[in-house]
Amino acid sequence: MDNIVLEIGLALALMAFAVLTANKLGLSNIPFLIIIGMIVGPHAPQFGVFDFRFIETGSLITYMGRIGVLFLLFYLGLESNVSRLIKAGRSILTGGSLYIGMNFSIGLGYGYLAGFPLRETLIIAGLTTVSSSAIVAKILFDYRRMANAETQMILGITMFEDVFLAVYLSLISGIVLSGASSFAGVASSGGIALGFIVGLILLGRWLTPLLNRLFNISSNEVFVIVVFACLFLLAGLGETIHVAESIGALLLGLILGETEHSERMEKLVVPFRDFFGAIFFFSFGLSIDPFTLGGAVWLAVGAALLSLIGVTISGLIVGKRNGLSPVGSLNTGFTLLARGEFSIIIVNLALAGSLMPVLQPFAALYVLILASVSPLLAKETDRIYGFYTGLVKRFESKVKDSGDERVGDDGADGEPER
Repeated sequence: MDNIVLEIGLALALMAFAVLTANKLGLSNIPFLIIIGMIVGPHAPQFGVFDFRFIETGSLITYMGRIGVLFLLFYLGLESNVSRLIKAGRSILTGGSLYIGMNFSIGLGYGYLAGFPLRETLIIAGLTTVSSSAIVAKILFDYRRMANAETQMILGITMFEDVFLAVYLSLISGIVLSGASSFAGVASSGGIALGFIVGLILLGRWLTPLLNRLFNISSNEVFVIVVFACLFLLAGLGETIHVAESIGALLLGLILGETEHSERMEKLVVPFRDFFGAIFFFSFGLSIDPFTLGGAVWLAVGAALLSLIGVTISGLIVGKRNGLSPVGSLNTGFTLLARGEFSIIIVNLALAGSLMPVLQPFAALYVLILASVSPLLAKETDRIYGFYTGLVKRFESKVKDSGDERVGDDGADGEPER
């Protein structure tokens, strides 16, 4: 089909159907967008003028998806500026460290036991560590939990994950994209990437007064063009030294989030974030052939189960340390269980670095499972905790009855047990 506009229109219609269905069911639209992308693609048929293979526009959709990543990370940086992260407090620092440490260790161990090489194992560890900010925010908003006691901890850990993600992506992109294999090569590429992120943040904080004057633009048209020019330039410059372009976007968001124009930027960026972000998830699904997922099913299911155990335990520990109720602690873990946009960003690094092809279907299934399960578990936290306490009470009752029976048997012939 030569009509590229019609083909893009078909893609947008499919995405509209996916997000409308998700909205109707009250669920995150991320798994729906990925699934609808997986259903169509090169393996799909053509019906008259409607070509569901998207051969003509595949590369364009992929590029628009890359733009979506930049807007997602840029907006996240605007919301999680450096000052807010510093003010988050010691409790979030310790809670975030515990949560990330436990889940990252689970990913490392799982990758090692599954027989993956070092670079692939590091990618898997990243996949199992970082929650989806988009799904976490949707859960808190949809279930009206913004005023809950555990919400501050959830948001704090999410922001702490952003810092971890920035450092992790900077280091892993240097390792994966540069192809460094020796310790010296890994240290060098990782050091350059880390120096880039730290240096840029320090420079940005120093230049905040200048940035306030630079972006003091009355025209929205000129304002948007200047912001987007900075976004694409910094993302592109970062990629030249093997720092993921998404990290350049995140860094710019963190820096500009310190300025007095951050709220204006957020409002103007939201439509671009939502539109191109949806294309990103759709394009990810479009790149996956569902007929090749078979080899990754059990691998993804195993990782999802381990992640569920990891976030439940870490949520209970973090909650107890910070005085949360058992239900609040459990809800912390269930809410943070969601994996989404960042897992896909991480696996895209693996694809760019020509790592093992199984990582893509593994990540797709892993994200689909947890992006679907997390909102359901978080919604039913009270019932799950009630079911658990009911089981404990019944078990304790049986143990007590069994003990009473033994005491009765021992005293049947009038002689106490010696």
